Amino acid sequence: MEITDKNEIEDVLKDATVIHLAMCDGSMPYVVPVGFGYKDGVIYFHSSRKGMKMDILKKNNNICFEVETGVELTAGEKACNYDFRYKSVIGFGTAHIVESEEEKTRGLDTIMEHYAEPPFEYKPSAVKAVGIIRIDIEGMKGKKSDGTTFA
Repeated sequence: MEITDKNEIEDVLKDATVIHLAMCDGSMPYVVPVGFGYKDGVIYFHSSRKGMKMDILKKNNNICFEVETGVELTAGEKACNYDFRYKSVIGFGTAHIVESEEEKTRGLDTIMEHYAEPPFEYKPSAVKAVGIIRIDIEGMKGKKSDGTTFA
């Protein structure tokens, strides 16, 4: 069943612990799970400034993302009656490598607020060294199941 309420879609993003990012390296897809933060229609995640993920994003910053919450297997009496209970969001956007220390700090705060309570302090050298990526969301859709599709 589709989730059409924007608040419910945002709740899934806020409740998820990991986001799966899909990128494209030429014709080859690449998916990676990362920690993230979501606030005001923007997703932030952090990364090493070097590596495959950053190399791909520098060439093609179009991404797809997916999160899920409440995943639970619902057993059935027959093999074809098994199902899953879940809520998920899939979205599309563009990834931008953040350069300014001010926005890097805002991104780090957004990520940390997803997992812990403020205040947060960062060493200036750590802020300078970390890779922060902002995803500007262009669209997203939600889906949910109560686990009784095949009951």
